[in-house]
Amino acid sequence: MSDGIDETALKARLTAAREGRAVNKLLITVRAGRAEAVPGRLKELGPGDRKAALAELKALRTEVRGWDWARWNEQTTVQRALRVAGAGCHTGAAAAAAWIGGRDLNDWGRSTTDLVLGVLADRDPAWLGDVAQRLAERPAVAEGDYRLVHELVLRSGCAVPTTDGYILGWTGEMTGPQLLEQLRADPQTPILVPRIFDMIETPDRLTWAAGPEAPTHWPTALKTLVGEGVLDRAGLVDGCVARLLRGGKPRDLRFPLALLQLLGTDREERRGRTAEWIGMATDAPSPVAAYAQEVLAGLAAEGDLSVQDLAEMSGPVLFRTEKKLVRAQLTLLAKELRRRSGAAADLLPLVADAFGHEDTGIQERALKLVGRHLAEVDEQVREELAGAAASLSPVHRQAAEELFGTATDFGDDLPYEEVLPPVPELRPVRDPADTVAELVEDLVAVSNGRTNAPEEFERALDGLVRHAHRDREALTEALRDAFPGAYWLDGSYDFPYGPNGVDTALAALMGALPQSRIHDARVRHFSPASCVHEALDAVVDARLWEVASRIGTDRLPFLLAAPTWHTGAISPSVLVGRLRAYQAAGIDPAPTDLAQALLRVRKADPAAPEAAAAASELGTRAGERLADWLMGEASLAPDLRFLTRERDRKEGSWRLSDRVVFRFRERRTIREEFPPVFRWLGGAEAEANHRCHRWIGERGNWPGVVPDDREALATWLLPVLAGGVEWDERGVSWGLTALAESDGPIGPATDLAVALGLGCRHAEDRLTAVDTLLVLAARGDLDPQRLGRTLAGLAGEGTVKPNRFADAARTAAATGAFATTWAVLAGALPGLLSAEKPVRGLGELLAVAADCAERCGAKADVAGLDAVAERGGSSQFVVQARRLRQALNNQPHQADQVTTQPVENRH
Repeated sequence: MSDGIDETALKARLTAAREGRAVNKLLITVRAGRAEAVPGRLKELGPGDRKAALAELKALRTEVRGWDWARWNEQTTVQRALRVAGAGCHTGAAAAAAWIGGRDLNDWGRSTTDLVLGVLADRDPAWLGDVAQRLAERPAVAEGDYRLVHELVLRSGCAVPTTDGYILGWTGEMTGPQLLEQLRADPQTPILVPRIFDMIETPDRLTWAAGPEAPTHWPTALKTLVGEGVLDRAGLVDGCVARLLRGGKPRDLRFPLALLQLLGTDREERRGRTAEWIGMATDAPSPVAAYAQEVLAGLAAEGDLSVQDLAEMSGPVLFRTEKKLVRAQLTLLAKELRRRSGAAADLLPLVADAFGHEDTGIQERALKLVGRHLAEVDEQVREELAGAAASLSPVHRQAAEELFGTATDFGDDLPYEEVLPPVPELRPVRDPADTVAELVEDLVAVSNGRTNAPEEFERALDGLVRHAHRDREALTEALRDAFPGAYWLDGSYDFPYGPNGVDTALAALMGALPQSRIHDARVRHFSPASCVHEALDAVVDARLWEVASRIGTDRLPFLLAAPTWHTGAISPSVLVGRLRAYQAAGIDPAPTDLAQALLRVRKADPAAPEAAAAASELGTRAGERLADWLMGEASLAPDLRFLTRERDRKEGSWRLSDRVVFRFRERRTIREEFPPVFRWLGGAEAEANHRCHRWIGERGNWPGVVPDDREALATWLLPVLAGGVEWDERGVSWGLTALAESDGPIGPATDLAVALGLGCRHAEDRLTAVDTLLVLAARGDLDPQRLGRTLAGLAGEGTVKPNRFADAARTAAATGAFATTWAVLAGALPGLLSAEKPVRGLGELLAVAADCAERCGAKADVAGLDAVAERGGSSQFVVQARRLRQALNNQPHQADQVTTQPVENRH
């Protein structure tokens, strides 16, 4: 004590002041985003300082998370500095790993890796190992910042992590022409390579296409390391077999298959894995199945494959769709039937499984194989084989009758009956929710994307408007509880179209949108974009902003445009009733809501004339507009031109969607009486291309703008479908279902849409197009000859690959619609057979046509068919042309017996 001053307390205060200044310096540095200066600031801090700083860093991290996109660059630099500072301040391994691996702090550019390693340099090795293992459990960090995790492993001396993320990061580092040297020098190689086979997805670097001679070819490098004793050969063989047997996507099986083929297998390894080879041959993707089939054929040649094992593999393989595998299996069975006396009774019934194969050449090969060994079986097996012959195509029935005698019953005496799907019925949309609780549940589902069905969006929006009109206060209170902290409570956000567009109305109802923002959104200038889908989305957007301007007021008690049917259409009588209710309340309809209701009203409804009269009797301008609209033109579809491929290229474009050119005809009613956002539907100054600037594979709400106008909807679907034909886009045919269920005349746009769907790259999209074709046929709306000519044009110029068309046609025929499928093919074949350039793959299409003609008893003259059938040679093209000509000319006994399954009218 001196002069009343406590020196100890003074020193403590001075130390605290210095520490406080050091913490402040660190925070200032972090806020400035100067990550490279953080290690120096950390050196000035003691343990207590770091603990105090950590609390401030956590608060800053929370603050930075809430910054908007306008501060993205600043946010990124601050978060990098935060990552380094937090790593240096944390003392617990779990907390440090959580901080370093935080998604918001993740440094994809790896600019902070060395800085983090620097601030952790003085930590205990065991602590570093704990952090390394925890980071390795975080896939994004282990892969994206592999060098950080690996360096921590080296410094700590801990066990090498074997997580998927760590292996992905490791394989990403092993690249370039020095791959073999890198793998040889890395002590992790013997540990991590066997783990690759346990991964669900094979690392990308291992799937890259490269020949065995390329220095970047992983299988070749690993085989070399096996020869050097670095890797265990038996373990790799076991891993490859297990991975192939587990199955998966072809890209994931490419690496283990290539490695197994390079390593090879000896007789004992092949014989000891018979069950695995059989499993691959029956269920694996084609390349793996073919390899397993070769191994099993080798076992059979060596006498190591029993008849029971051969039978176990043959049945499933003969049911596979790959013709090469089926042919190879028949060859194997033929060899074994010659080699094994007494095996015919067990194997011939399996051969007969191929009688039902879609390829008539395979049927013929199987029938001949049965014929060669038929004398080796007893009467019971003969009867079984004769019964299986009923699955043969008619082209082989004479040969089957000669082989089996009269025991074969093909059912030829029965009249042909076309099988078509039932006509889909209109399904009413459920009424809006009765209670606020039910409504809130619907709104949460739509807003959070748990449902993306347009009818659910419309139902929720109408329910929101109705309940806001009845009791705004009660509804807003319930919404505050249901949407705490929702992004749309900040009115500065851009609001989306689509199902989430309901958030615009929610924000307006909750007072989160200032009236000036709503006003600006409603009066902004609209210029129709060259992408028609943007114009359609603008209509949806305009509806939402109009709702936002009126929700919760007496001016909008409910929505006129809420659909009554699942297609998005409105019953005319229901719309008349809604206008009557507006009239009784003394309310003028909202302009955009009324315009959308008119576009949705179902003109094909039988009650439309009566509804038009009732609307006219209302004595209101809205009623008069509805009456005129119901009795007006049936379709708003534009005039459509589809440029030829050569002309399109001359004009400098290679995109299929750019070849769709349309022009809306002038409609004064729309241009003069509809709000501006709709007026592009009433005519444009010039033709416009479908130049879509965004991916539109997922369904939005734009099909609901004009839901019951088939040709208009088809026109707008064309660019979507073009992506499925030309590119690798999947799920593009969703709109075809609505096309099949909607009303309105069918024209070139619908034919082109269905044709593009049948030519899509992915089988699931072609299947949807097949369903659409069959539904249109069941409704009596399909012109198969015209559709066939459209397909011929697309296939003849190379836009649609004939093998995709053949696959779709085969699928349609397999449902029992042989006559419908034949009618489409009959329209397509003349154009394809007479094309200036030979159409590749036409033999497969002719095979489907011949099968359909044989089964439905068609009789017709196909231009160009005789010229092909009279050519020499035995190619599939010529053989199937002869078969089709024979079917069309030699089956008059069925032509008068064709009946079609009756289909009731839709409504």
